[in-house]
Amino acid sequence: MGRVYRAPRYTGPVPDEPAISRDQVERVARLARLDLGPDELDDTTARLAALLGYVDRLARLDLEGVEPLSNPLDATNRVDEDKPRDPLPTERLMTMAPQAHPPFVKVPKVLGDGGGA
Repeated sequence: MGRVYRAPRYTGPVPDEPAISRDQVERVARLARLDLGPDELDDTTARLAALLGYVDRLARLDLEGVEPLSNPLDATNRVDEDKPRDPLPTERLMTMAPQAHPPFVKVPKVLGDGGGA
């Protein structure tokens, strides 16, 4: 198995009637091939129960008349006119590139596995 993320132990509130049981968390962990020990299983159950409780509280909010937002700030996108400009001078580009082999620049591979052509 690969590296496993270990979250800090959950110490927040737990609802009186959890929205998810330890058995359900154990089953989902098994399906996801997560190896959770007994303490991690209890902690994960508590975290998920708290999260589902919070989602339930959000679902019960009265949102009548509340307009949806795409951004909480009073901001708009800047849209410049799409028109051609003079290209960046090659000399300037060479000074900005991590590795330069004039008139080309070498950049890291971003597609595939990164291991060759």
